[in-house]
Amino acid sequence: MTSRSRLPFYFAIFLLMAAGIALAIFRHIELGIPWLAGEQRPVWMVEARIDFQAQDEPVMVNLNIPDAPPGFRLLSEQAASPGYGFSIIEESGNRRGEWTIRNATGQQTLYFKAQLVPDEGARPDSPKRPPRPEAIFWEEPQATAVREILQQAAARSSSPESFTRELIKLMQSADPDQNTTLLMSGRNDIELLTRMLNHANIPARVADGLKLEDARRRQALKPFLQIYNGEEWLTFNPTTGEQGLPEDVVLWRQDATSLLDLAGGTNSQISFSMLRQTVPALQLSRMESNTKGLGLFSLYQLPIEEQSMFRMLLLLPLGAFVVALMRIVIGVKTSGTFMPVLIAVAFVQTSLVPGLIAFVSVVALGLLMRGYLSSLNLLLVSRISALIILVIFITTGISIVGYQMGFSAGMTVTFFPMVILAWTIERMSILWEEEGAHEVFIQGTGSLFVAICAYLAMSAPLAKHITFNFPELHLTLLGIILLLGQYTGYKLTELRRFYPMKVYEG
Repeated sequence: MTSRSRLPFYFAIFLLMAAGIALAIFRHIELGIPWLAGEQRPVWMVEARIDFQAQDEPVMVNLNIPDAPPGFRLLSEQAASPGYGFSIIEESGNRRGEWTIRNATGQQTLYFKAQLVPDEGARPDSPKRPPRPEAIFWEEPQATAVREILQQAAARSSSPESFTRELIKLMQSADPDQNTTLLMSGRNDIELLTRMLNHANIPARVADGLKLEDARRRQALKPFLQIYNGEEWLTFNPTTGEQGLPEDVVLWRQDATSLLDLAGGTNSQISFSMLRQTVPALQLSRMESNTKGLGLFSLYQLPIEEQSMFRMLLLLPLGAFVVALMRIVIGVKTSGTFMPVLIAVAFVQTSLVPGLIAFVSVVALGLLMRGYLSSLNLLLVSRISALIILVIFITTGISIVGYQMGFSAGMTVTFFPMVILAWTIERMSILWEEEGAHEVFIQGTGSLFVAICAYLAMSAPLAKHITFNFPELHLTLLGIILLLGQYTGYKLTELRRFYPMKVYEG
């Protein structure tokens, strides 16, 4: 094959490897599956508590609940309300939790719990229709004061964001002028700012945020100012003018006109408690996989029994890669091409030391039995069939002896593939007769060495995690194995044989 004719082959391998890596990266981003098995992620459990006095009549409680808060993903939500009916309803584009009961009297307490996961990429959807500023009317002398302050802010700004910052600075000045003093007297700062921004033709609203602190109870919401800049809603601190939402603040209410509505009761109060938890990132991604498109192609959608089977099957390509590397590049001789992979699989099930003892014992006893069968001059099919039966008897005997001696490792011998063991014994016996015991020792030792290397690669926690959670990476592994198949250079074990030639040339 010429170098020119190999270009399509190498290009196909490149596409294969690139596809495997790209799909794995996409799965990591889309489903949040971590690259490392032990990675942990924080989850905030936030509980809203509603207290009120029922008036011996039908009660309906309506609470605004988070809907795509910036910087967080809503993982789960539930209500604790004995005797009450509960539903989550959509009302004018807002999500609200609604409790209802036919009759209630006395002090009532309702709970709503939400699990929130920090996510820097979480952003609320853009409004379907650009919001319009509310029509605001002022009476004199406030109208003149508002006009002059807005003119000052407009002169110092060039965008809705900078206009908002300058307006907050003017209204929060340590040395306010007469206009500011007039407007601030007896008014709520953030409501005044909202009205002034709407009057300046900038859509503005008040949002309620909750500062997240671990193990805090009876916390209240803090108001934030939001404006629409033509593309998205931006959040500002109404006191300092700082733009952006702190990482430890979740916006509980954004677009709703009210936080809590109560019918059939009085003296309503709401408070919040929160607790920071840490959960494995893999568990978190599995919980969210059902809601995302790529999650439909996840192995976690399969029954548990089939998942266990695929956890083992997906390790085989890694073992095959180790065998290919050892035979093609290193030059280790083995008994059979992929017998070491099967031995390594058995080692994964039995653990290394018991598996080694069981394998050596079965093969040694099998060789003794094979020596007797060769003296009977049996046909090959009969000899192999007899060996399979003898191997089964040997493994059964080892298991029984191990159990009687209190070693559970003896029971794990049954994980070895019986037919492959019989063929291995047959091949080693023929090799013994043709090449001698030395060659049998070399190939047997090489098989065990490669099997141990494959076992170490397959039993690594990272390998188990990557092969099962990112199965598309096997495409990349396939590309590497195909490249190894093109290697025609010296094996590392052959360098020793050609070393005298190097010394002679020197």
